[in-house]
Amino acid sequence: MRIEICQSYEALSLKAKEIVTSELGQHKALTLCAATGGSPTRMYELLVEEAGRQPELFSQFTVLKLDEWGGIPMDHPGTCESYLRNYFVGPLQIPEDRYIAFQSDPENPEAECERIQQILDQKGPIDICILGIGMNGHIALNEPAPSLHTNCHVAHLSQKSLQHPMIAGDMEKPGYGLTLGMANIFQSRLIILLINGIKKREITQAFLEQKISTELPASLLWLHPNVICLIDREAAHSSN
Repeated sequence: MRIEICQSYEALSLKAKEIVTSELGQHKALTLCAATGGSPTRMYELLVEEAGRQPELFSQFTVLKLDEWGGIPMDHPGTCESYLRNYFVGPLQIPEDRYIAFQSDPENPEAECERIQQILDQKGPIDICILGIGMNGHIALNEPAPSLHTNCHVAHLSQKSLQHPMIAGDMEKPGYGLTLGMANIFQSRLIILLINGIKKREITQAFLEQKISTELPASLLWLHPNVICLIDREAAHSSN
């Protein structure tokens, strides 16, 4: 794993943007798995700005939604769908044939996970997987547990995940999650892990100890051969 400490969230986001655009320059038709939440937001904004300068660079790649809150409407303001439509897929005008996404309100959640799994099996591995780290160490919606799922699955949401800012306040709460599994993530050619903010200091400390456990799912990323981990000063402060 390559770890880089960035002076600020802006610097972290700029570095992540540069990595993604460099990869797109080498392989325009790649598949990018997109996380949601606070960590990748500025990176997406910078990528949208770059697309204004180099539209051809963004004309062939496919976006895969990493996970989704389940049991709420797709147009709910807290869904990962709403986030990606606002910050990435929408501004880049990604057509439906280049966007793979869990539905947030499927009639059969297990069948929805199987649908996405079949698409992944047919399309092949992810090229770039963008990840953040949860307050409890989850990646995607793979929550801390004695064992973890390999493929796309319906996830039981922890109380910490239910306090996520995307679904905070009085909004309708999801009843479950739909997410890529650990094998789906591990088959990625390149993983970019983004960690930022004071609130992530404690989990950053635990992650940097390199003690691998399913009770801290992000720790398994130490086993992947090609991870770039970008951490801003606020998150890394207590480890310096």
